[in-house]
Amino acid sequence: MARQKTLFKKYLQISMAIVLISFLILGVMLIFFVARFSQEDKRELLTENAYSVSNMISDNSHLVNNMLLINNDTVFETVVSTMSKSINANIFIVDRDGTVQLSSENTFSEEQPKVIPKAIVNAAASKEYFETSTLGGVYTASHYTVGVPIIVSVNGQNMSVGVVFVSSEASSISSFTNDITKIFFFAAIATFAIVFCLVGFYTYNMVRPLRQMAAAARSFGAGDFSSRVPVTSNDEIGQLAVAFNNMADSLAMSEGTRRSFIANVSHELKTPMTTIAGFIDGILDGTIPPQRQSYYLNIVTVEIRRLSRLVQTMLALSRIDSGEFKMNKQRFDLTGIIISTLLTFEQKIEQRKIRVQGLEEAESLFVDGDPDMLHQVIYNLVENAVKFTDEGGYIRLTLTDLPDKTMLEIKNSGQGIAPEEISHIFERFYKTDKSRSQDKNGMGLGLYIVKTILRLHGGDIAASSVLGQYCAFTLWLPKEKDKLKEKAEKAEKNEKPEKHSRKEAKQPPEEKENGHE
Repeated sequence: MARQKTLFKKYLQISMAIVLISFLILGVMLIFFVARFSQEDKRELLTENAYSVSNMISDNSHLVNNMLLINNDTVFETVVSTMSKSINANIFIVDRDGTVQLSSENTFSEEQPKVIPKAIVNAAASKEYFETSTLGGVYTASHYTVGVPIIVSVNGQNMSVGVVFVSSEASSISSFTNDITKIFFFAAIATFAIVFCLVGFYTYNMVRPLRQMAAAARSFGAGDFSSRVPVTSNDEIGQLAVAFNNMADSLAMSEGTRRSFIANVSHELKTPMTTIAGFIDGILDGTIPPQRQSYYLNIVTVEIRRLSRLVQTMLALSRIDSGEFKMNKQRFDLTGIIISTLLTFEQKIEQRKIRVQGLEEAESLFVDGDPDMLHQVIYNLVENAVKFTDEGGYIRLTLTDLPDKTMLEIKNSGQGIAPEEISHIFERFYKTDKSRSQDKNGMGLGLYIVKTILRLHGGDIAASSVLGQYCAFTLWLPKEKDKLKEKAEKAEKNEKPEKHSRKEAKQPPEEKENGHE
């Protein structure tokens, strides 16, 4: 199995490679420019001193039979020797034939002829000369050499009568460049080590949240949703950590809901099945006498119906959650569904002397949606209202037609819902303490189904309550855009007949009668 290459190693290697390449490029450029600068500086120094010697010779020499003779040559030799030592270079003076007339050092051995190749002398006698070589074999090692002509005025004319050569070992510049290279090399190693530590530390801290996320994700896979990633920054990694923790909270909530769902379903299935099995066994083994069997069979029938409703509800929820449920959208009268639903609970309403308010002058209000699904919504809300309204209390229904949506509020008097329970009442199988005591047959799915259906229609529902006074549910459904357009067009068309009828109203009675006839 190939060893896994971690993000830490990848980032560290890439960072160090970039630093190393940067140092290499910087080092090459630095050495190149240092060597070039040193060479140019050396050339300027040699040239400047060569011209100084040439000018001194021009002022302190004369020609005899075309031969260059220097006045006070001993003094001049001392000056040249001092200058040579100050610039660490060799200075020698040659005539046009290449014969060395004066030298600052013992450059030439006794056996070696003191002659410079004539080609070099002629090149230097005409203009400034520079080369890096052995000067035609004069030196055994490479030297930087500058040559400048010696100009003497003869009969009013300037003549080149010789050449001043100033040379310095090329190895001196190479030594300087090597020293710079060594300094740069050691500085680069020290910097590289510091950068390596800093980048490694930063990379480790940057990758640590990702490692924690990976560990937490593995815990999630094992069923443990308690792990969270510390948020230590506001950058992208920090934002990812926040999103990861939010996802973990959602997963934990979903897992809790799933477990609660399974527990509640098991309980809801177990209770009627236990009742059914107990009574059937009692009938079969004779524990329940024949005259009581009909009574207990009725109880079994009720429990079977309850069990059937639970299964049908769960199947409907499963189809809705999986997206398999297809809505049959059409335009229908919402007011009619509300009235028919209230008639379903008429007997219970009259028994508990509940007053129904808000529909005295209700008009037809058409909405777009699935009639069966929205009938389930109204049924569940009215059933809750009837169930939890105190005896002699009221149920108030308020329909509001707005430009972009239709709203319905169902408000009932009674004990209401505690503020801490409001946010949970739309969850699956959630039953308030009040509900647990008053509604023993309920499954805690009614309001969850209501919210799910309304959201499928693009609407929503909210609850409000004052404990000990009332509870209110307000739902809204959006209006279709094309329906809004049609409504506006109809309004415009209706305005025209009204204008026409007003014109007819202004006509004289005689004309109306004639027209009617």
